[in-house]
Amino acid sequence: MLVTKVARPAHAAFRRSLAPLSTWSAVPAGPPDPILGITEAFKADKDARKINLGVGAYRDENGKPYVLNAVKKAEEFLTAAKNDKEYLPITGLADFTKNAAKLAYGAESKPLNENAIAITQSISGTGALRIGGAFLARHYPHSKIIYLPVPSWGNHTPIFKDSGLEVRGYRYFDKKTVGLDFNGLKEDLQNAPEGAIVLLHACAHNPTGVDPTQAQWAQISDIVKEKKLFPFFDMAYQGFASGSTTRDAFAVRHFVQEGHQIALSQSFAKNMGLYGERVGAFSLTTTNAEEKARVESQLKIIVRPMYSNPPLHGARIANTILSRPELYQEWEGEVLTMAERIISMREKLYDSLTKEHSTPGEWGHIKSQIGMFSFTGLKAEHCKALAEKAHVYMTMDGRISMAGLNGNNIEYFAQSVDAAVRGTL
Repeated sequence: MLVTKVARPAHAAFRRSLAPLSTWSAVPAGPPDPILGITEAFKADKDARKINLGVGAYRDENGKPYVLNAVKKAEEFLTAAKNDKEYLPITGLADFTKNAAKLAYGAESKPLNENAIAITQSISGTGALRIGGAFLARHYPHSKIIYLPVPSWGNHTPIFKDSGLEVRGYRYFDKKTVGLDFNGLKEDLQNAPEGAIVLLHACAHNPTGVDPTQAQWAQISDIVKEKKLFPFFDMAYQGFASGSTTRDAFAVRHFVQEGHQIALSQSFAKNMGLYGERVGAFSLTTTNAEEKARVESQLKIIVRPMYSNPPLHGARIANTILSRPELYQEWEGEVLTMAERIISMREKLYDSLTKEHSTPGEWGHIKSQIGMFSFTGLKAEHCKALAEKAHVYMTMDGRISMAGLNGNNIEYFAQSVDAAVRGTL
């Protein structure tokens, strides 16, 4: 009897044909983070002249991460105290939030002294913004629209969209003057729907480094009051902008003194160098202690399913600095030193571009801007050439972190910028 053999597929191909599709086969690849991508390219670059001006973290004169002496001493106190590692309450370390509110609002603040500030510790400034967005989406009765300055920190839009708010923009930066578009800002806020939320950078606007003057802040306050807008301040750089925690808190304190109820996000990443410790706070001014208690109960309901309670160690460090007069004084001195170093880099860069190289263009904004970042006015093609030919890394919108410049690399950077602008790089 003749038996016919049936051909069978190769084992590997056969197994593949029977294998089920992965549960995640339809998940698309997301776009890379623009800042992290810069850091990865910088790390892969082997050239000794390379400069990373994308990362928003302070670097010392040698380009190294800097741990403040006040932080080191605070950690010594904490080690000696032999504290436990128990969970914090949902809203965090009470002494820390009390002192964080005092730092932001000022010791003479009326809502502070009337026990009318609802506050929770947060996972740095990002966490504070996320808590605030969720609270406003659930409980703010007048609008679910939030207006952001254009441009704003890149994470603001996804934070507030994920919180359930509709994100719109108001004019802020004038590319022609490389400065504040104050007329556009006022017009857009005046045309915003009554009751909308408006996000305001309290100081050291990220990414432009352009801040309103105190007189302009007063006008913004008047418009916000007239239109019954709700101000949400993001204060990630208190003290780090000008070197003075009081001066940098002007906008927040002025709005409160003018009778606004505000929301406030605070971060201690930059001004204490506690980047990885993730120390922050979110607060709302209320009418009285009873209202504060009700608002805080709702903040707990938001925090509990999100991360249950915040990290302990960083809050203890920050509170030790804020509560010990000798450490507080040393910390303020170090904040001033960091701010002054960044300001000196602005002056040296301006002098190098204008006096030594006569670089085409107007560069006065380098000195007039404030804080860690500067919108240089460089175009995308300049930034691309700087990365590919000069090993200088920054975002494609021309934003640089001034903290990445120091006495060892600033002249090379100025030479490279001059060549890029002239098209000779």
